[in-house]
Amino acid sequence: MSCDPYKGEHTWQDVIVGILYSILILFFFLPALDMIDSFNLTCRYAPLIIVSIPLALAIFSFTLDTWSTSRGDTAQILGVGAGVALASHINQLVGLVPDLTPDQLPLTVPVLTAGLVCAAVLRFVLGVVVLVAIRALMKTITIPLVCWVFRVPSLNVRKARQHVEVELPYRYIVYGAVGFSVLFLVPLLFTYLKLS
Repeated sequence: MSCDPYKGEHTWQDVIVGILYSILILFFFLPALDMIDSFNLTCRYAPLIIVSIPLALAIFSFTLDTWSTSRGDTAQILGVGAGVALASHINQLVGLVPDLTPDQLPLTVPVLTAGLVCAAVLRFVLGVVVLVAIRALMKTITIPLVCWVFRVPSLNVRKARQHVEVELPYRYIVYGAVGFSVLFLVPLLFTYLKLS
């Protein structure tokens, strides 16, 4: 029996090594971040790259003999990232979230009023409702569609999702749509309702 107070799946040493590994990755990745960001926001071919590279990573990163939740989780993370990156590209294209001008900086904290609190609560509730609805809609559409494409019986959704050809595209598409909605559709709705 271990006396280790950490009750997670990993030891505290695993966590420390994970943090150090992340720092090492950032050390090499950070210098290229501005170039990648500029490409994602301005290149006309960026949407194709934004969607296809994470999808390829989701599909080809796993070759397991049995079903595992980790491959679905990886596809979900990659889908959210692709959705957010695609939304950023479109926001830049249509000017939905423009960069702040120098005269708007530095940002100041607004005075806390009842109207401000009500607007914040309304934005939060409306945003959550929209995201939950989009997730439910995408799940309803995507599972039968992916099952139909790959000829997997969809009567038992839980069993159908244990097929890699169903689970990966399902998670990627559904959570890609959620990521896209977080950064594009919900802010667009807030702008339309004058809640920005």
